[in-house]
Parts: sequence; structure tokens; C-alpha cells
Amino acid sequence: MKINQRQFLFRLRVVGIILLLMTMGLLVRMVQLTVFNRAFLQKQGNMRMLRTVTVPAYRGMITDRNGEPLAVSTPVKSVWMNPKEIDLTETKLSELAVLLEIDKASLLAKLKQAKTREFVYLRRHISPLFADKIQRLAIKGLYFVDEYKRYYPQGEIAAHVVGFTNIDDVGQEGFELAYNRWLEGRPGKKRVLKDRLGHIISEVADLQEPHLGKDLALSIDKRLQFIAYAELKAALARYQARSAAMVVLDVKTNEVLAMVNQPSFNPNAKYTHHDDRFRNRAVTDVFEPGSTLKAFSMAAALQSGQYQPDSAVDTSPGFVKVGNKVIRDATDNGVMTITRILQRSSNVGISKIILTLAPDDLFLLLERLGFGRTTNSGFPGESAGTLLTRQAYRNPIELASLSFGYGVSVTALQLAAFYAVIANNGIKYPVSLLKQSSKPIGVRILEPHFASQLLHMLESVIEKGGTAFRAAIPGYRVAGKTGTVWMIGPNGYMKDKHTALFVGMVPASKPRFVAVVVINEPGGRKFYGGQVAAPIFSRVMSSVLRLYDIAPDKLSQQSTRTI
Repeated sequence: MKINQRQFLFRLRVVGIILLLMTMGLLVRMVQLTVFNRAFLQKQGNMRMLRTVTVPAYRGMITDRNGEPLAVSTPVKSVWMNPKEIDLTETKLSELAVLLEIDKASLLAKLKQAKTREFVYLRRHISPLFADKIQRLAIKGLYFVDEYKRYYPQGEIAAHVVGFTNIDDVGQEGFELAYNRWLEGRPGKKRVLKDRLGHIISEVADLQEPHLGKDLALSIDKRLQFIAYAELKAALARYQARSAAMVVLDVKTNEVLAMVNQPSFNPNAKYTHHDDRFRNRAVTDVFEPGSTLKAFSMAAALQSGQYQPDSAVDTSPGFVKVGNKVIRDATDNGVMTITRILQRSSNVGISKIILTLAPDDLFLLLERLGFGRTTNSGFPGESAGTLLTRQAYRNPIELASLSFGYGVSVTALQLAAFYAVIANNGIKYPVSLLKQSSKPIGVRILEPHFASQLLHMLESVIEKGGTAFRAAIPGYRVAGKTGTVWMIGPNGYMKDKHTALFVGMVPASKPRFVAVVVINEPGGRKFYGGQVAAPIFSRVMSSVLRLYDIAPDKLSQQSTRTI
């Protein structure tokens, strides 16, 4: 059928009008979207594409005194999912479970339990390599976040001092806890553009710069820490002991160069619960110092003016009755000088000496030394030990017991600090677990003359005939004191369980180091401090003296001491 010209023109106009109306409609819609609804649409687009993400802050490094790392942070990734978006095929589910090292059934259960939530961690702190493998699976609803994980290069060697952090990098023990605010950084924020899969396409703006954590330098010397750790671990097995601790102080600055405990733990491992392995026994555990306190009993005797190092005391017949208690020695030593009493560690001799002094002389000296107070080392959970009231020691038997180290308690760190007073010519300096640039201000406790006399008397304990001859170090003069203490049980003292102690100073001519060794519940027939703790001191400090290049001060096997 033919269409005339009029009909053709009419139809052409209709089509033109329709096209014009459509064009006008599109123009109106474009104006509406780009002008009137621009802000709303831009906001909606940003909500879908722009994201504000957290920039993790690097936690400060913990180092030893020489800058060797004890705790560092390494970059890792954590994988999380949005259960409402997650889309998993059976194949990808299996592959994801393998990469996450999660049982497939457990992963499915986790997905079902969290189906109403929008954020669930699947795995924290995985290596970037594994994160890349997971990302290549291209699973919808799976996302990643950058984090840092704490790593401890020295493992269990320095674990008790350094401590550890939790999964969120917050300090839980040791100096990680004590200096958490110093070490932790402040996270930053930035705005990024992401695609529909959650991948970052580009960074739009930095909203807040992250502030890095500050580094912390401890006084610990990693080399000494390892030496003490190895010896203490071997001793624990050798003597079948329950636990042990050792502290080494540098007398020049009163810094702690080594602080070791056994048994130890690996701070890099994951633990489901904490037990006594995590406790820094050198700072938290208290014990009665036993015969190691006799050095201060002798100091009180010397300061009283009633005794000189060669003053004689009759200890016959090997025991003395004080009130309704009897104090005994292992043998009847007869008449001895007070130096010999210290050398032989006579309970009878020291009791007789202290009971001739004013009732408060020993108590006041111990109080000035810091018994019953913490060392203010800054370590979390540090124990103060115990010192009874002045009135309690007015009882003769309590005072006599105090003279040989019962009825009072200390920590290994405290005992080292107290002996450092003798090594420092009678001046007490604060103890530090942080690196110091100079010696702090001290307080005089003992007159130099008495401190020197006491140091020489303690040398006799190491000589042949003394209780600590096994603490001797070839080529060096050593001063120190042993202690063997009954442990306290639920029904009083347990005479079959002991704490073996030794505290010593080297080189005795001019002390540079003080060390304390504590062995709890050594098994077998060897349980005396001179048998168990003294040899450990000798081996460790022999290495320390060589490492610090300290010249020998004993030119012959004969003692050169003078009183």
C-alpha cells in the first residue's frame, strides 16, 4: 500500500516529536541528577566506594643495653569476612580452610553462627605470603586488614623480663606491660577508594598520621642473659630442682645485667592458660634469706663498736638455748673469731653476737637497707618481702632467728641490691632494669671502714674451710655467702625441702658485679647452698668477668686479704 506525502510527513513529525520528548526527558533527568540530587548521589557513591581505614602504628622495639633486639614488631595481615556478603563454592571453601589452617567443618560452623553479623575475624596475624594466596581466591565478602605482630628473637631466654603482648598487641607481662603506653603507637587514618570486592584501588587522603611507639632500652646484656639462662637450665636438670632464679647486678650503676628464671616459656608460642612458668620469680617470689643475712648481722655487730673482725666468741657446746628454743650448729666449733663464725656460718655464734647488741640495732640496719620494701625497679608485680615490726623482734628468740635469716623474707633482686651496698663501699643506690647513662645518687648505709671489713670477712667464706669454696673463680678474689633454708609448707617448715642460696661479689678487691643464685627444692642428697648454688655462681661469673675484660686480682692461690 502506498503512503501519500501527507501521511509520510505526519508520521515523520510524530517520530521527531517522540525523539525530542525523549531527548528533553534525558536532559531533565540529567539536570535533576547532576544539579538537584548531586550531593545525595555523591554521598551514596562515596559510601559504596570511599572508605576510611585504620593505619596500624608500629610498636616500639625493646632492646638490650647494646641495642640488640629483644622484642620487635613485624607486619602481618588479618583476614575477616562479612557473612552477609560471603559467597563460597565447595572448592573455594576447601581451599580457604587449608590456607587458614582451619578444619573445614569448623569453618562452616563459624559461617553459620555469624550469619547475622557483618564482621567476623577468620584468622589473625597471618604472613603476607599466605594473605596473597587467600586474596587470589577472589572470594566475595572476604577482606584483609594490616596489623603488626610482636616477635621475640631471644625466645625464652629473656621472656620473664621482656614479657609479651596479646593478640591486639597490648602488653600483658613484663616490660611489655609496665611500659605499654610508652611502647604502643597511635594508629593513623586514611581515606581510600575500593572496588566492589573491597580491594584498595587508590589512596585518596591521609586523615591522621600514625605515631610510632617509642623504643625501650633495658639494662639487660643479652650475652650475660644467655650464659645465666644456660647454666640455670642445666642446674635445674642436674639437681632435679623445682625452680630457680638468678640476678646479676653491675655495681658501677646498679643496673640488672641478667635476670633469669627456670622453668621458662617461649613468648612466641600460644598458650591457652598461664601457670607459674610465666612468673618472674626473681622479682615476685619471696623466701627467707637464711644465712645470707648473716653478713648484715655482722655489719650491725661491727657498727656497734663492740666487735672487731678478730673478736672471739665461744660457741661451745654447739648449741644455745634462747627462751624455750634451742639453736644448734652442725658441730661444736668452740671459740671462733667473728670472721670464722661467718666463714663457718655458725647459727650459735651469730645468735650470741646479736643478743649482746641493743635490741633495735639489727632491725634498724635492715630497715635502712630496704627490707620489707620494693626496690622500685618498675617491674609489674614486684614483691616487697616482709620485715616484722620493731616490737616483734624485741622477743629474744625472734631476734636470734632474724640474725640467721628466719622471720624475714626477700626477693632475689632485693638480696642482690642489699649486697650491692657492701660492694659499693656502704652506699645504697637504686636498682634499675633500664639502661642508665650514669650512676644515680645514693644514700650511705654503712661507713666505708665497716663495709671494707665486711667485704674482707666475706672473702673468707670462699676460702678453704668456708662454706662457699665451690664459688671460687681461678685468678679472682671472690666474696660471698651461702644460705640453706627450710621451705615453708601448710604446717610450718618442711625439713625435707630446701631453698639453696648463694650471693657473691667479684672481683673482691674492687667489686664490679653482684650475683644471686636461688635454687628451690633441689632433689637428691645435694641441697646446701654451697653445694648447689655456689658452683653456678662460679661458672656464670667466670664467663662474665672474661666477657667484660675484668683483670684478675688474685695473683697467687694464697689469699691476699688483710683485715
